[in-house]
Amino acid sequence: MSLLTDRIEREIVLKAPGSRVWRALSNAGEFGDWFGVALKGKTFEAGQRVQGQMTHPGYEHLGWEVVIERMEPERLLSFRWHPYAVDPAVDYSNEPTTLVEFELKTVADGTVLSVVESGFDSVPPMRRLEAFRMNSGGWDEQMENIKKHVTAP
Repeated sequence: MSLLTDRIEREIVLKAPGSRVWRALSNAGEFGDWFGVALKGKTFEAGQRVQGQMTHPGYEHLGWEVVIERMEPERLLSFRWHPYAVDPAVDYSNEPTTLVEFELKTVADGTVLSVVESGFDSVPPMRRLEAFRMNSGGWDEQMENIKKHVTAP
């Protein structure tokens, strides 16, 4: 196993208090607003499966599904999902999932948000590199999305 291919890591300093960043992560409707998935009326709760419809341009035909693993208020939110599961003709349900962990740390000028998605080495070989590549770029975009979201007036 190689850490270079098994995990994606991103970190950003958000000029917002931890409570604001936590709400953007833990409130399903708000998460969906910046992440690009319709989750109004849904809730995130450890052990629960959450489904919604993608709203990100070009991906509106896709469903989005995660299982919330852990929620530690203002510190950690994690979920499992099937990375880059974008072919509607493919049943991904028997594939291993990756683990996405959002971690918050308070710093002098706001909150450090880190995201780690791990477990790519378990994704079937024919999908692994594309899923890693697409999610790597996706996390770059999502970090900017949450930054805009939590710092908006």
